[in-house]
Amino acid sequence: MGRRGRGGRRLPLPAERAGARRRAIPAALPSPAAAARRGVSRPGRPRREASCRARKRAAHGMINFCPQCGQKVETAFHFCPVCGNKLPKEEDDEEPMQLTPDASLSSLKALRQNEPLPAERKTVEWISSEKIPASTSTEEEAWSPQAASPSTKVASKAKFSPRSPRRPKSTSVAPLSEGKILTDQNSKQWKLGKLLNQSEYGLMYEAQSASGACPQKQRYFLKLDAKDGRIYNEQIFLQRAAKKITVDKWKRMHSVPLLGIPNCIGFGLHESNYRFLVFPELGRTVQSILDNATNLLTEKPVFQIAIRVLDSLEYIHGNEYVHGDVTAENIYVNPNDLAEVTLAGYCFAFRYCPGGKHVAQREGSRTPHEGTIEFISLDGHRGAGPSRRSDLQSLGYCMVKWLCGFLPWTDELADVHKVMEQKERYKTDVVGLLRLCFGRKPTPDALHNYLQQAMALAFEEEPDYEALRKLLGKPLEMRKASAYDSVDLKAVP
Repeated sequence: MGRRGRGGRRLPLPAERAGARRRAIPAALPSPAAAARRGVSRPGRPRREASCRARKRAAHGMINFCPQCGQKVETAFHFCPVCGNKLPKEEDDEEPMQLTPDASLSSLKALRQNEPLPAERKTVEWISSEKIPASTSTEEEAWSPQAASPSTKVASKAKFSPRSPRRPKSTSVAPLSEGKILTDQNSKQWKLGKLLNQSEYGLMYEAQSASGACPQKQRYFLKLDAKDGRIYNEQIFLQRAAKKITVDKWKRMHSVPLLGIPNCIGFGLHESNYRFLVFPELGRTVQSILDNATNLLTEKPVFQIAIRVLDSLEYIHGNEYVHGDVTAENIYVNPNDLAEVTLAGYCFAFRYCPGGKHVAQREGSRTPHEGTIEFISLDGHRGAGPSRRSDLQSLGYCMVKWLCGFLPWTDELADVHKVMEQKERYKTDVVGLLRLCFGRKPTPDALHNYLQQAMALAFEEEPDYEALRKLLGKPLEMRKASAYDSVDLKAVP
């Protein structure tokens, strides 16, 4: 009968009270394995899954450093906040597969029929898409949206460690037809003229204004390359460190009448595949002038050009950048005004001192041998971020080549390791380098002293630009000339 309480109500037995408590407890959600067996879906947890993916990326070290400057960055960043370079993209982990009530056990069995039978029972390990090696077949190009790009090659999606950075993808593009109209971001239109130069880092055209915003008769240069090519790095430098107002202020502070920093007056995209930059007419490259002559210059124009380039390098270095590829191909002289010397070609510009803090010397932190092999410094060969001494050493190699016509490694350019060995040998033997190149001809003391100082610079040491200018200016003073006079060259427009 059981016990009765007040009012004659029957009291529940202990077993009945325990059963009531069990019924009151809500049923726990099935585990993922149980959900798969029953064919039901488990409520998703987007926040937990997102945080798990972030932790996986951090654990694998996918995008926690910048391959350009080596600084740590957040995994969600698309651009490095230190050097401004675009960070490599990594595919997010695939969303976990959810089985719906419509998924039957027979469909799961059908999926497993295609799997090879293991020789022995093994523990199944779930892996993310980051662990799966990238395909090297042409199937990747078939589905990639970059297949429609003018680039000739599609970069692999494989991971690269800090000691083995990503190789730059090819940026050669198909030339556009003469007369093509391109519209920049300010809605100004530019009409393409004759193709002046073509290299692996872009195309250089003559151009005219087609919008009426600029003088119709004035000539311009338009540089064109693939949208994601090296020209993007050049655009970032020009926008950040080469504004006309900044250049004019530097000229007034240093009492310099001329400074060879190009003024970019327009930039934009064309057909979503091309990127372009527009400059006032730059003139002719020093290399084209050498090709038309005997491939040699006399001391006067060499030292005139070198001092003008030194001015440009001092400005660039003062704005936290190095050029990274000082060559005759990137130095322009205006035939209509030979006093105008411009250092252009900032495809390899590198922010060596972001926020005033010099980047540490880390060999292998960048792609080795970037730039023009004949003139890059040993830092560039070793994959270290270039510093100020790198630009000065490259300028020294250029002066020797302009005066002598060759360098000890000119015939070894196909083998970068031999080039590197030769540069390593002569870095501490400047006398031997000049004796080999000049032979019985007298060696200019100014060049010898310049190379001695440039080669002795430490990685983070600031050069004495004024002392170097005085060294190179002494031969000009003996000739009663100035670096800011018209360059002693015969250049035809």
